[in-house]
Parts: sequence; C-alpha cells; structure tokens
Amino acid sequence: MSDGVEYKRLDDVPGLVLGVGHFENFSFDRHYHLDYHIGLVTDGIQRQRFNGESVLLGPGCISLMPPGEIHDGTGEGGDAYTLKTFRLSQELLKGAMSELTDSDGEPCFNGMMIEDPALAGHLLRLHDAMHQANEVSSLAVQSEWISLLYFLFMQSRGIRPRLEKGALAPGKWQLVQEYCLAHLSEKITLEELATLCGLGRFNFLRQFKQTIGMTPHAWLLRLRLEHACQLLAKGNRSIADVAQFVGFYDQSHFNKAFRQAFGVAPSAY
Repeated sequence: MSDGVEYKRLDDVPGLVLGVGHFENFSFDRHYHLDYHIGLVTDGIQRQRFNGESVLLGPGCISLMPPGEIHDGTGEGGDAYTLKTFRLSQELLKGAMSELTDSDGEPCFNGMMIEDPALAGHLLRLHDAMHQANEVSSLAVQSEWISLLYFLFMQSRGIRPRLEKGALAPGKWQLVQEYCLAHLSEKITLEELATLCGLGRFNFLRQFKQTIGMTPHAWLLRLRLEHACQLLAKGNRSIADVAQFVGFYDQSHFNKAFRQAFGVAPSAY
C-alpha cells in the first residue's frame, strides 16, 4: 500500500472536508490544526501522542482533536494503516454547537480518544455515504450527521446538553404531513422540515421522534413506499414511473427498499 491522501469538500456542508489516507512510510510530525478533527482508523493502528499521553487508535476507536491541540501520528510498529477524517471548520463547529447546546460560550474540547465500536461504525458508514454521494443534503444523511455530532460532543463532555421536552404541536405535525405529501416526488431535507416548524434541526429531530416514534427519514421512507403500493395496485404505471413519482430516483434503491418493507419485489406486488 503506497502513501496517499484524498480530500473531498462538500458543497452541501460548507466547512466540512472529508479525508481518506493510506500510510505506510509517512509519519505526521508534531503539528496542530485550525479546524476540529474527527479521526477513525479502519485498517491497522496509528499511535498518537497529545497532551502528554500516547494512545493507540485502531478500528472501533474515535480520535477527537480540537483546534490548536498539538499531536503527531505514526503507524504502530511501522505497519501501514488507513485513516478517515472529518475536518470541521470553526464556523461549522460553532453553527452545530448553537443547535446542540444552550450555552452561548465557546465550546471547550480537549484532545481525546473514545473507544466505542458502535459509534465508530456509525461514523464510518456516514463518512462513506458522504464521500460517495454527489450531494449530502438528503434527510437521512443530515439527520445522521447532526445526531452523531451530538453524541460525540456529549461523550467528549464539551457541551452542556440541551434538554428537549415535549413533542411537536399538532399543528406543526399536520404541516409536516401536508408538506411531505405535496412534495413526495422531490428531495425533502431536514432543514426544510425543521424550518417549516420554526425549529432547529436537532430540536426538530428530537421532537419528531418523540411524537411519532420514528426518525423523519424512516417515516418519510414508509410514506413513499405506502403510496408506491397504492400506485402499483392500480396497474397503470410502470415500476420506474412509480419509483420516481414517490421520490426514488434510483430504481435499484426503490426495489431494495420495497422488498425490505414488504417482503417481495415491486413487480410481485
């Protein structure tokens, strides 16, 4: 495996840069960043030294490195490793913090390593989805992104959690349903639904789940599939037309989601 790094900037999330690096001979000398780093090693092991500590970052671990934290990084035992990173600008970090906490002050983070295979797995799947997508403003990706940031910041004890109480008011829930039905064939984002209710994205996520018992993405996916069933039963549209009408622009994705929900392919319904 030769040394190399690939970076990807996302138009839908200004201030976020994804990185994928493969290292065998290269070592990071002591350095610091002006942005906030979330790092995950997928293969091999990296040794990091920061704040007077030396830790091993391997699969199932998450490295949190705030701006200004001096650290280094090298393959343990000279072996190769793969590192995937989220780099959040300070502007993006402050914006996320305003949604996740009641504090008006600057977030206070220290460099740390979290050993949590489940959370690391969620982050890796999100990283891969963002890296492969042309745009990442989908309801699923946005919801996962803001939720994972919350859990990360909570574990790092860098924020005081915002205590969300109550559910969506009946009027707001009605607005969400009407909006989704009216725009079923279109891309619907978390920001659109939150704005419709006069809420921040994270606040909307929490209140929606408390109201419905499902995430917005799971609820909207089911809504699309239920309407697909109605259209397929009429028998006057092709499967491709039905998929597009209910908001699936990839027929293979539609077929997979339909089969997972109802146990058969759309052609057998």
